[in-house]
Amino acid sequence: MMSERIILGHGSGGRLMHQLLREMILPLTGAREILDSAVFDVHETRLAFTTDSYVVSPLFFPGGDIGVLAVNGTVNDLSMVGAEPLCLSLGLIIEEGFEMEKLEKILLSIKTAAEEAGVPVLTGDTKVVERGKGDGLFINTSGVGVIPEGVDLRPERIRPGDIVIVSGSIGDHGASIMASRNGFYFEPPLNSDTRPLNRLVRDLLSTGSAVHMMRDPTRGGVATTLKEIATQTRLCIEIEEDRIPIKEQVRGVCELLGLDPLYVANEGIVVAFVERDMAESVIETMKRRPEATEAAIIGEVKETPAEMVLLKTSMGGTRMIEMLPGEQLPRIC
Repeated sequence: MMSERIILGHGSGGRLMHQLLREMILPLTGAREILDSAVFDVHETRLAFTTDSYVVSPLFFPGGDIGVLAVNGTVNDLSMVGAEPLCLSLGLIIEEGFEMEKLEKILLSIKTAAEEAGVPVLTGDTKVVERGKGDGLFINTSGVGVIPEGVDLRPERIRPGDIVIVSGSIGDHGASIMASRNGFYFEPPLNSDTRPLNRLVRDLLSTGSAVHMMRDPTRGGVATTLKEIATQTRLCIEIEEDRIPIKEQVRGVCELLGLDPLYVANEGIVVAFVERDMAESVIETMKRRPEATEAAIIGEVKETPAEMVLLKTSMGGTRMIEMLPGEQLPRIC
């Protein structure tokens, strides 16, 4: 049942958010479907367009801040549909009293991140709200990209027998945020994995048609992303617990806080669905890039049971993976 008021769970990436989108936002706005990036044609050119808002708390965290997160998140959403990102817009909602020193640091992070990705910020907007009405700083970024001819990354291309690959260890971003909030410290440090993925995606697309689809598992983590795809395709995705790369620091944070790493957010990871015969070649291509040295095969696509994600546990059992109903990690992006 839809609640009478918005709660945090409506922004979690889980079942409540999908219900809000499906039952209210899409039908009332006329939007076509739930997509991180929309793909459309303009004068025989295929374009991708995306927009996202960032409300992360704290604004500064190990490995980054809200500025670098905003740039990388939008670049990556474009990249997941195979687009070459062209440019970004930047919207700032700043709370009265916000320190100029912090704003300067975040703006420099935005500049550095945009230069690293090779995607310039071309336009934007700034608003200031009354003290107590904005929680410091919120950022919105939008982006436009061009999809090269012959690139086709859609759920409909996934087939039984496809191999599921992740580009690196999962849960780093969400775990680093939670560790920062709770005063946990690690040696070596646990940093967010926020980074641009457009160059990695460009390399993946150079393998031809081997890659059928890609997603970046942000809110809701790998588990929610895989469940979304299984539901869309009406196929089964089977993954193996022992093959999923997870840092010991991430396991530690999750054990302390009672979290499951599969549902913890990532900001620099690709989940790719690849032709079985090309999987090892794709892994080799990925590992040539520093952002994907831990790339690993974690499972495969099967025909049945339809719309299910199954985890083969290290104990030899099988566990069904479902979307969380509400919020596990508030304000992680």
